[in-house]
This record gives sequence, C-alpha cells and structure tokens, in this order.
Amino acid sequence: MGFLDIRNVTKSYGSVQVLHEVDIEVQEGEFLVLVGPSGCGKSTLLNMIAGLEGITSGEIAIKGRVVNGVHPSKRNIAMVFQSYALYPNMTVGQNMTFGLEMHGVPKAERDVALARVAKLLQIDHLLDRKPGQLSGGQRQRVAMGRALVRNPDVFLFDEPLSNLDAKLRVDMRTEIKKLHQTLKTTIVYVTHDQIEAMTLSTRIAVMNKGYVQQLGTPKDIYDTPANVYVATFMGSPAMNIVPSTVVMEGGIPHAKITDADGATRHLRFSQPNLAAWEGKPILLGIRPEAITDPEGADRKSGNIVALSNRVGVTEPAGSDTFVTMQLCGRDIVARMRADATVAPGQVFDFAVNMEKAVAFDPATEERIAP
Repeated sequence: MGFLDIRNVTKSYGSVQVLHEVDIEVQEGEFLVLVGPSGCGKSTLLNMIAGLEGITSGEIAIKGRVVNGVHPSKRNIAMVFQSYALYPNMTVGQNMTFGLEMHGVPKAERDVALARVAKLLQIDHLLDRKPGQLSGGQRQRVAMGRALVRNPDVFLFDEPLSNLDAKLRVDMRTEIKKLHQTLKTTIVYVTHDQIEAMTLSTRIAVMNKGYVQQLGTPKDIYDTPANVYVATFMGSPAMNIVPSTVVMEGGIPHAKITDADGATRHLRFSQPNLAAWEGKPILLGIRPEAITDPEGADRKSGNIVALSNRVGVTEPAGSDTFVTMQLCGRDIVARMRADATVAPGQVFDFAVNMEKAVAFDPATEERIAP
C-alpha cells in the first residue's frame, strides 16, 4: 500500500471514456510527474485526486483512507494552479494564510507558519504587497507558499510553470526541486513539458489518450521506453526510429539498414534475444546522443559500431552540434560535440553506440525486451 493509491480508476463523460483503469501507487515523499500531451487525461486525474472531479470507477486512497466522494476540503491536500488563483484584494501574507484562517487556526499559529514558509521561499519582504505588484515568478512563489503553510499530506501541482518565460521556468524548476529535497513532501505534478518531468521527478507516468503508457524512474523511461510513443515523446531531440530488418552474422543479430546513398549497412546489436527475430522487420530506436563522432563516443561502451553516411544538415547549438542524416529514408539526428568538424554533403564516419539501441515490434510498437 502506498501513501497515495490510485486503484483502477476510470473517468467517463457520458459514453466517452477519458481515463482507462489508471493504477498508480505513490510512496510517501515521492515526486510523481504525470506527463503527456494536451487531452491525455493528466489534469483530469489530478482533479480526481483533489476531489474536483468525480470518479466513474475505481478508488483513490490517501494514507489508507478511501477518499471517493470526500469533499476536497476534507482530503488534506493542497493544490497549486497554473493561474496562481490569488485574491487580488489581499496582501501576500493574507493570501498565504487565508486557508488556515478558514479552518479556524489561531492567529499566533498562522503567523508562525507564515514566517517559516515566507523565509523558506525568500518572499518575507513581499508579505505586505498585493498580487498585482508582483512578477510572475513571485506570484508563483506565493501560490506555493499558500499550499506549504497548510502542511498537507499531498501537494498537487497543475502545470504551475507554464505561464512563466523560459529562463524563469528553469529557475522555478530548480526551486521546486530544492523544496522537495528539503521538505520530503509527497508531490503529484502535471506537465506537458518532458524536460520538467525528467528533471523534477522521482518517477514519471507517461500518459496518452487516457492510458498510462509507462510508469518508472526517469532513467527507466529514457533508457528503456515501453513503446514507440514513450520513446519519441520523452527526450529532446526525440529518439530516432528506423525501420530495419534483423539479420544474423556470425551468430550475432544485426540491424540491416540503408544509408543516405542507398547502400546496405549492418549494425551489430547487444541484445542476443533478437536472434529469434531473424529475417523479421523491427523498428530500431537510437537516441541522438548515441550517434556521434568517433572522438565523442562513449569509452565505456563495448559496442560502438562505425557508420559511414552522408551528412544532410548541421545545426550548431552552443554546447552541441546536431547533425541530420538519412537512414532507410528517414531523417536521423545525431548529437555531437560543439567542436566536431562536420559539414553538409560530407561523407562522415559516425560512431553508433548500439549498447543504447532499443528494438520495437512494428506491429504493436511495444519494446522487444531483452
């Protein structure tokens, strides 16, 4: 049993089912991120945990207590919204302690909680200001502070950083991470941004069309995606997916591909179980950072395969250079060092780390497990 249990939960609006038997166990102190595109059901699930949406079937329990039908105010949860939802006519301090006041907490206790949280969030100098006098980042801190003063069992974050500019979003992401490490609170966080999901979470639930596609640590999700959807949704740039065929050479399975000039190439797999797929089509998945120049290849890998291919486009990106080439008629992205010497039209010797390669069944798009 987890600290927060979501057991076979479904949600329907009339005949339309928007969540399909979601089953997630969240441990105390865990940071779970629900990530997926708009309309995948992540915010609906968060609202069901909060009690703002009813449950069609299944159960949600917090600390062993089933909360189906329990009013939001009785669940001991706190929610931070995308829109901040601050009262414009109240000061920062009043906004942060309003919930405590409504629950009858004595003023002395409210003042202690306010001072503690304001210092933690470094907004103690803003307590007498109104929300209209604050920047977006300051408003977000106030919204977080309002949740923190209540000391709830579970914090719920609904895309809290989406209204901030790019730099501030990165800064606030770091602050939320520090906050979690300091307080060890249980957090469920919704975002469509896979970078936020990877950097903040202890575990990620990747969602699409109302289904949890994969639940695991950021490393699990990134290195061993359960299917093509997860592989291409998580990661920037996305994992390269190459249609291929398994061939055997010396008793070892290889991926048979064609390069930009139509020549056949064989890339040696590190998965011996793929021998069972000899002669069958697969989808070969390779992350951009697993395709690089020979000098930048992973020295710890035992399976770096040379691949000579014609360069299509080069994109300098500061710390990296992204190189696009073609394999099997598809554009494939390689991530190289900033000082890698490579030019469009050049035939270049790429180094492919096949220890990082993943194979998918083209019929089901599920990963072929080792």
